[in-house]
Amino acid sequence: QGAVKRQALYACSTCTPPGAEPAGICLACSYECHGTHRLFELYTKRNFRCDCGNSKFKNLQCKLLPEKGKVNSGNKYNDNFYGLYCTCKRPYPDPEDEIPDEMIQCIVCEDWFHGRHLGAVPPESGDFHEMVCQACMKRCHFLWAYASQLAGKEIPPLTKANSLEDEGIVLKVEESEEQKKEIKKESAVEHHDTKEEKQLEQFNEPSTSSGYCRKFLQKFPMEIAETTSEFSFTKSEEPICKLKELQSKPFVKKDTATFWPSNWRSKLCTCEDCLKMYSELEVQFLTDECDTVLAYENKGTSDQETERRDPLMDTLNSMNRVQQVELICEYNDLKTELTDYLRRFADEGTVVKREDIQHFFEEFQSRKRRRTNRMQYYCS
Repeated sequence: QGAVKRQALYACSTCTPPGAEPAGICLACSYECHGTHRLFELYTKRNFRCDCGNSKFKNLQCKLLPEKGKVNSGNKYNDNFYGLYCTCKRPYPDPEDEIPDEMIQCIVCEDWFHGRHLGAVPPESGDFHEMVCQACMKRCHFLWAYASQLAGKEIPPLTKANSLEDEGIVLKVEESEEQKKEIKKESAVEHHDTKEEKQLEQFNEPSTSSGYCRKFLQKFPMEIAETTSEFSFTKSEEPICKLKELQSKPFVKKDTATFWPSNWRSKLCTCEDCLKMYSELEVQFLTDECDTVLAYENKGTSDQETERRDPLMDTLNSMNRVQQVELICEYNDLKTELTDYLRRFADEGTVVKREDIQHFFEEFQSRKRRRTNRMQYYCS
């Protein structure tokens, strides 16, 4: 399939020991081609193509796809492919490490780190969804501007009710009693004018929106011109870069990892300049919410549920009771006749060929037509 967006990977220390070139193999090849070998589990990595059987493997040919390119130039490798993790470059689990600690994966470099080696204490009870390690925060320094607003905080979902407040625009209008009376008078005059307009419209022109617009423009030409001018100026404004807006406010850079809530990726700016910056830093995936490990796991769970579903039961559930009974009877007839037909081949020890199955279904359809074409009798 080429470079898969995200998949579970393994490294084979039997075929690629320390000192050899690093290589990664997919889940299928770990079963089919390396079943008796010593493997390191790498968990999931993005945009990786299986190396099994290519030039990195001296005496092994892939059983699933023998013809492969010599090198997968798009793959990225690190010490994980030799079974080493974190800044301490230790294996996991580490037989010499007696300190209980969890391993957390960086979403940028995809290396795994001990919680105590991140320069910052992870939020209690794992109250975060993704982590960016110290080294990646240095490389992607623009994230510090977002960290002051998003990192370590749960972002409320954006709703219409608070959208203006999120943009820093809060409108509060307090009216005096005199203003309220003035508004009522203006409303009454407008209502009276509207009645006159409708009466004139009925006598002079067909009742169309264009006819009303012409009368309105004739009555208020200057006011419309001024309003249109202001509107066109508003439309021509360039979109605001969220990153520049955040960078204009004070924020602090630290030599630590950062922890991010679930929907933080949707808050990253996607203006032309920012997209170019992501491309140069090779982190375009940060704006893709389907890139997350959580999205990968949810997709796997959904696929498993789909596979476990019985297509016959799904079909039955969509039918009424009469149709259900008819389908079950037809299914049982087919099952009985097919079993009897195949038993002859088993008793004789002969191979069932494609032509035999085609012949069976042709005969089965023919018998079914003969049954349905018979005279039917009904009770009175």
